[in-house]
Amino acid sequence: MRKINISFDAIPIIADKITGIGWCEIGQTQAVAKLFPDNNYEYTFFTSGKKSRIEKARTFAGNNINLNYSVFSGYLYRGLSAFLPVPYSLFFGKKSDITHFFNYIVPPFVHGKKIVTVHDMVYKTFPDTVRGRTRFMLESGLKKSMKRADIIITDSEFSRTEIIKYFPEYSAKIRVVPCGVDCEKFRPCTDPDIIKNVKKNLGIDGDYFLYVGTIEPRKNLKRLVRAYKILTRHIQNPPKLVIAGGKGWLYGDFFRLVEKLSLEKLVIFTEYVPTESMPPLISGAMAFVFPSLYEGFGLPPLEAMACGVPVLTSAEASLPEVTGDCAVICDAYSVKSIAESMYRLYKNTELRKYLSIKGIERASNFTWEKSAEKLYAIYRELLHEK
Repeated sequence: MRKINISFDAIPIIADKITGIGWCEIGQTQAVAKLFPDNNYEYTFFTSGKKSRIEKARTFAGNNINLNYSVFSGYLYRGLSAFLPVPYSLFFGKKSDITHFFNYIVPPFVHGKKIVTVHDMVYKTFPDTVRGRTRFMLESGLKKSMKRADIIITDSEFSRTEIIKYFPEYSAKIRVVPCGVDCEKFRPCTDPDIIKNVKKNLGIDGDYFLYVGTIEPRKNLKRLVRAYKILTRHIQNPPKLVIAGGKGWLYGDFFRLVEKLSLEKLVIFTEYVPTESMPPLISGAMAFVFPSLYEGFGLPPLEAMACGVPVLTSAEASLPEVTGDCAVICDAYSVKSIAESMYRLYKNTELRKYLSIKGIERASNFTWEKSAEKLYAIYRELLHEK
């Protein structure tokens, strides 16, 4: 088999704060480059003159992926290319056989074959939960992007059906490649001292329920905190509710609700959690709570299951596809249902033990290696190679 020149658009991984999209790209690209080393790989990105972006990309690239960057402003390029067909190849050349864009948008005039990952259709299904500028970008650019793409990747069967619902003309282009979890990193932490130190550093004492993710409307955190308030009325010394996530869109409303419900001493907001502290933080939780309204995949519950922590999640979107029968499922739109599910996990030690074992087994089916194998098969399919 001949060598393939594969470029990965690195915008999601050089961001100041890496979101789920960025971690998905990191997991897939690192695994592809490791499993199939006989190709040429590169991260392409605009630096806007910031050396920190080069260093960040180099950290994730390791020895298997090269860097191909332009000092031009990526923000300016995206703004210009939305209205003028400024060639992407003008900045990154014409060596690539395939360029994979992981964040919805394919710019004009990319050399070679083009792949785009469209993670979900939340901007269509729940437009009020999406930041205005993001919604504008997708409304104005996604259809053109999918037309330019030779293949559209998405994270779940649920998201595939969602894309087809809104863009049926592109159904033949869509392929499903589930995300994965690093089971070497996310695994049960068996050293109580490590967990104790992480809790101390984050200002957590005693038992706690844990949510990890961005603080934004579609994560359903207002209903979660109202459900937690109900729980505190039925338990004398309730576990804390720890919210470990970056501030997203409209986060201020959530903080005000916590104050209104007089939960300031029981709901703990961690600021930045170092990557190495996340597995012990998850492992120390009584349960992981994630009653989201909409997820294209839902990586945090999978990471929690890999750590052997029982998971509470909703029956919405792709979440049942990811968690299977290895989680307590609640009605995302019912505060009462969320509260009852939290109480059930709190009271039932045997259930927590059972879900811990089942969760580890379930997570082992979603690895970055398996994800990379499916992705690489699509690369070969695109070039009509076996």
